[in-house]
Amino acid sequence: MSVLSVRSARNRTLCGSHVLAVVAAFFAAVFLVNGAMIYVALSTNSGVVGSEPYRTGLHYNERIAAEARQRRLGWTDSLSVGRDGGVVYTLAAPDGRPVAGLRTAGILGRPSTNRHDIALALREVAPGRYEAQIGPLAEGTWLIAIDACRADGADPVYRTRKRVWLTH
Repeated sequence: MSVLSVRSARNRTLCGSHVLAVVAAFFAAVFLVNGAMIYVALSTNSGVVGSEPYRTGLHYNERIAAEARQRRLGWTDSLSVGRDGGVVYTLAAPDGRPVAGLRTAGILGRPSTNRHDIALALREVAPGRYEAQIGPLAEGTWLIAIDACRADGADPVYRTRKRVWLTH
């Protein structure tokens, strides 16, 4: 064995401070990655689908009955949302006549969060044609839910919930 190889073997001895540095670096990397993942998880989708799922569940049978009543009406709807924020909603009876005189309101928002929700107050501009103007919308996926009632504060007689894709 040469003198050079003996010296290099002595310089490479593992001491306590080296082990401590390696272990500290490992756990620092683990904490850094975990911290980044926790931040991303908490700052994106909240995971909340409904604001009061228990109360909604209590009224589930009422909701099924309301949907059955809506199907029996036989009404058809048409909905369009433009990038300029124009919302046009039409309702027609089974014979094609417009369904007029309803109070319509709704919410337009992103499917993943409620941060961008916009309340809609549609007004009837022609028999069976309801419109709202809310301002320019970003491209992407939007959800729109509209309730049509016969009078203020009454239960909805017709509900629409649709997904809209806006592109350039």
